[in-house]
Amino acid sequence: MKEGSVTYRITDMEESERPRERLAKFGATTLTTAELLAILIRVGLPGVNAVRLGENLLNTFRGLSGLHRATFAEVCNEHGIGPAKAAQIKAALELGHRFIELEEDKRHTVHSPADAADLVLYEMSAFDQEELWVIILDTRNKVIDIKHLYRGSVNSSQVRVAELFKDAVRNGAPNIIVVHNHPSGDPTPSPDDIALTRNIIQAGKLLDIELLDHLVIGRGHYVSLKERGMGF
Repeated sequence: MKEGSVTYRITDMEESERPRERLAKFGATTLTTAELLAILIRVGLPGVNAVRLGENLLNTFRGLSGLHRATFAEVCNEHGIGPAKAAQIKAALELGHRFIELEEDKRHTVHSPADAADLVLYEMSAFDQEELWVIILDTRNKVIDIKHLYRGSVNSSQVRVAELFKDAVRNGAPNIIVVHNHPSGDPTPSPDDIALTRNIIQAGKLLDIELLDHLVIGRGHYVSLKERGMGF
């Protein structure tokens, strides 16, 4: 941009500085996140070009992870965005997520709590309600299935422990991992989480199915109750 000029549109920028032209010439990896968003946004506002709108979005939602967690309506309501631009941004984020899933082996092997967390962290971090999932594993700790069982309050008095084992029994699976999220973003296990873990372990002994871990997912982070010796 020329010194002293005011840029309202990307077309007002020097051609060598425009995100789309730079992507075509040098590749997408050379662009900042705000510039990549600008290509989706395309048109800015008087006094605010698309790159600045991209920067504003990242600041408002605290990065791409926050933009992923935001609802469609929340993105729409940002000044200068609207339904069409919000749809493009949400679609791009989902395409990126699906590409990563396609590149990964569909039968993941769980060697550690981090491996298990990698399977669910992206999705569960965005939930605004508690959910409880069960990862069902074979004898080699390869993932057979991930079952979504509860939505709402997850505590030792409301969760039916037998439900957690139903699909493992049906598949003849010897191991499970239980995962649930804390919408507050703080993955610190509660007393109810610990009590639920103990109940699951005891029931598993009767069925000869081992609870390998219980993970609590927060905002981009997780806690392994097994690693912390809480309930195990």
